[in-house]
Amino acid sequence: MEYQLGVENIEAEQAVLGSIFLESDLLDEAILQAQQFSKPSHKTIFKAMREVQEANKQVDIVTVVTQLGEVIEQVGGVSYLSDLTNAVPTTANFKTYEQMILESYRVREARKLGAKLATVTSEEEVPNILQSLGELQDIKRKKNRTKSDVLADIFSDMSTPTQGLTGIDTGLDDLNRMTGGWQGGDLIIVAARPSMGKTAFALSLAQANCEKGGVSDIFSLEMSDTQLVKRMLSGLGRVNGKKWSNPFEEFTNEDHENMANAIGHYEKWDINIHDEPTQTVYDIRSKIKETFKEHPDKKHLVIIDYLQLISSVGKFERKDLEIGHISGMLKKIAREFNVPVIALSQLSRGVEQRQDKRPMMSDIRESGSIEQDADVISFLYRDDYYNKDSENPGITEIILGKQRNGPVGTVQTLFRKEYGQFLNLSKQLEAKMEAELIG
Repeated sequence: MEYQLGVENIEAEQAVLGSIFLESDLLDEAILQAQQFSKPSHKTIFKAMREVQEANKQVDIVTVVTQLGEVIEQVGGVSYLSDLTNAVPTTANFKTYEQMILESYRVREARKLGAKLATVTSEEEVPNILQSLGELQDIKRKKNRTKSDVLADIFSDMSTPTQGLTGIDTGLDDLNRMTGGWQGGDLIIVAARPSMGKTAFALSLAQANCEKGGVSDIFSLEMSDTQLVKRMLSGLGRVNGKKWSNPFEEFTNEDHENMANAIGHYEKWDINIHDEPTQTVYDIRSKIKETFKEHPDKKHLVIIDYLQLISSVGKFERKDLEIGHISGMLKKIAREFNVPVIALSQLSRGVEQRQDKRPMMSDIRESGSIEQDADVISFLYRDDYYNKDSENPGITEIILGKQRNGPVGTVQTLFRKEYGQFLNLSKQLEAKMEAELIG
């Protein structure tokens, strides 16, 4: 197929539509809008694709045909949609095809504006036309920064003093020092065996962001919103979490007072819990998009509990391929919204067979693609869980096994299991030493 730049570029439009049918994830990366296609039927097909995507459904020929309904015959019928997939030499050139469509669109619009400029009857109309011409230039520039743009950003980073953290506050001083906070655009994996405190750790991260005025979205595929809120209230009110089994009998007057204060504190936070048990990455993306619309100027944090429970769209030959697809999509979401996405992950039972039960990269279930997609991979380890005579009771190790843009190593934190709290170890030791000196 030969592609030519002109007022219309039908072949490039066919290639874009066919590529999306072959690889629906490309629609997430597309910067095109329906009106930028020249052929009316192509506009209609692309609009239907977007509508299917916004409905959190897999974009394929069947779903698009269903979305088109009676209009299907006007765009060429099912046979034309099938032919689109055969018209694609390779999906690898998707961005090239897309830019060809944008260039043709700019030419068409520029000609229209030029004709309008030639017939203006008032000078007041000229600025608006020139502004529209300038906006046509921006269509391409938005996605294609020059080397000078990139280097200017780098020079700015080099010459501007860093004020505090560069990312989202983790709530843990030592972890902040090692990571600089959770960085926008990063996919962060937190992996551990059961009973290590994965969910409690995730909740502590969400709370730390809210304390700084940020917005936290928690996607819980295993626990209900009520269960999670009870856990957070236990930490805020310093009430033993076990008492929730029968709060009417177990709560003391002091517990009730503390819980009332905790509820008042919790109500001030911007925290969203999405606890539907069958959520896909498309559901997750849609809800993140809603949150960004509601709070465009706040710092956002996304937490998923946990990765292996995300429902897949479509069929995969093996579980590792399914998880790989999901982790890849989560990374795209992180990049698209420039938000840290923290995904909890299970570890294989192989950890239990070793003498040293500290997790390693190979212990992550279906680890191949996860290791590749993630920017940060961390593990939680509690020695006192395995060794009742541990020299470090109450200590949880946060092991950074991978950090794409920073050091690896281990951070220690104090875990108050009864409250589900992770605390700065150094501050707790200082407080203990001070108390002993006073005593």
